[in-house]
Amino acid sequence: MKNFDIVKISTLDVITLKLYSLFWGSLFLIKQLLKNLWVTNLKENSSGNPPGCLIDNTLGQHSYIKLKEVKLHYIEAGEKRHPLVIMLHGFPDCWISWHYQIPVLAKHFRVIAMDMKGFGDSDKPRSRSSYEVKKLAKEFNDLIAKLGCRRCIIIGHDIGALFGWFIVHMYPEIVEKFVAISAPHPNLYWSTLPSTGEFNSRWVQFCQLPELPEIKALDGDLVILNNVYTHLVKDSGKQEYLDAYKYAFARKEDWTGAINYFRTFPYWRLNINESYQVSTLLITGNKDKSVLIESIIQSTDFVEKFSLKVINNASHFPHQEQPDEVNKVLLNFLIGNSNPVADRDKPSNNGLVNRMFGAVSNTVKYGNSVLDVVQKRTNGLTARALGYDS
Repeated sequence: MKNFDIVKISTLDVITLKLYSLFWGSLFLIKQLLKNLWVTNLKENSSGNPPGCLIDNTLGQHSYIKLKEVKLHYIEAGEKRHPLVIMLHGFPDCWISWHYQIPVLAKHFRVIAMDMKGFGDSDKPRSRSSYEVKKLAKEFNDLIAKLGCRRCIIIGHDIGALFGWFIVHMYPEIVEKFVAISAPHPNLYWSTLPSTGEFNSRWVQFCQLPELPEIKALDGDLVILNNVYTHLVKDSGKQEYLDAYKYAFARKEDWTGAINYFRTFPYWRLNINESYQVSTLLITGNKDKSVLIESIIQSTDFVEKFSLKVINNASHFPHQEQPDEVNKVLLNFLIGNSNPVADRDKPSNNGLVNRMFGAVSNTVKYGNSVLDVVQKRTNGLTARALGYDS
């Protein structure tokens, strides 16, 4: 039985968001006019032929599936008789985000790494209404049925994980397990965005305007992608993957569908009567400037059984920055019966202290730096709960 209602934010919040969008849009236009860069920003980037990693079949078979109103592209690996894993990338991203995970998971699962609607080689409708949460969730439910399955495991990152949270609440009967990487619960996501990071609250507000965010994204030979994928920029051996992202987002239409998630998702929350039963793993990097660790911990309040892992020396893309560690955590959660990532029952007390105790005690093995971060951000509350001196 579903135990939620999907509800829109208040009229006041909607108006506030729109007013902020006008403010940031006006500043952007003034800046562009002063610099006389309007024509330059409208120029699309020439990407030529796709980098080899985007068309190589080594990781899996490139396939398409036609639903009622959309055609979706995906990479499939592993045997069809194995449990189904659906991988949902973030923003700005595509299926290649999971290149470290696909071969490892394919040994045990039927893995499907999606180009989400609006991204990559999937259809990219321009209208915002095509990206409403309810519509996307219904399409996902139809996708699982068309793949010939009744249930799946969802692994999501960033906006893909945010979408996964909605799926778990709206269609819990089709989700066996859920992994959310670098994404708190929808009821916390938008209100806890840090001021740092490329896609902060100002970006979300700016995205409510048409056209201008796409123009900004295309500016300066897609410098926005260099700012997001700093771990690829720093490693010359990863240039092909950075080139893949620049190819995938070379045109204005490559951005419109993707940005439309920011034009629809912020308006919706879940009115929840009780926490859901799907076993959930939350993963975050200890250097992530785009997500507050408190919001990840507080997200466990919506989950009956959870595990939480903080990955050292990782920022917003732990599955790319520390793939071996993340892969180990994923396999232990999905198929392992022993520590370090066994499903754990949520403490009976729903208070913040108990949620932090459950989460942080389950991450101590990653080093004292994790505990130090949470202590500092909670005034020592977690340390006292664990019996340490503050």
